[in-house]
Amino acid sequence: MRYLTSRHIPPFDRTLLVESGSRHLVEDLLPGIYDHHPAAQVDLVTCYAGLPKTFRPERGQAWRVTDYPHGAARQRLYAELAARRHTVCGIVCSGEPIMTKWKWMLALRSPGKLFILNENGDYFWADRTEWRTMRHFALFRAGLAGAGAVRTLARLLLFPLTLTYLLLYAGWVHARRKPRRRIPAGA
Repeated sequence: MRYLTSRHIPPFDRTLLVESGSRHLVEDLLPGIYDHHPAAQVDLVTCYAGLPKTFRPERGQAWRVTDYPHGAARQRLYAELAARRHTVCGIVCSGEPIMTKWKWMLALRSPGKLFILNENGDYFWADRTEWRTMRHFALFRAGLAGAGAVRTLARLLLFPLTLTYLLLYAGWVHARRKPRRRIPAGA
């Protein structure tokens, strides 16, 4: 992941898209990339069986993560993607638990500048100038922004108290039990 400290946006000559969310997001994004960057080669990493309707196979290649189930195969995929020398990497972060480990590993290993596409179809570049956006995005995903923030913080604060109460109660119940002596049958 390069360009993290730079505002420079590289050309879209070689773009890697990681389809780790709803398919319609990538289907809506691809025509814009093809229209605004006519020479762009767009490669796709997906977990879905088919390709997006707007994907042009003549202008890129697609990989399915299901074809790389174990460590050696994954290393082969990483090598293939590294050989493509992508200048831009886009990942879908739509709040769905799809390819979570894959997308972050590919984002870290990609030599291109990273952009993140959310569930609304909005995107932002991962660089130092977007730190406020990235912070808000991370807080929102963690449930610490918006209406759910107070509830989440209250749960975090009350968890140790609740756990302590339950452990003390269980100890008290077990301590109250009297040891029972067995009386021999013939006595």
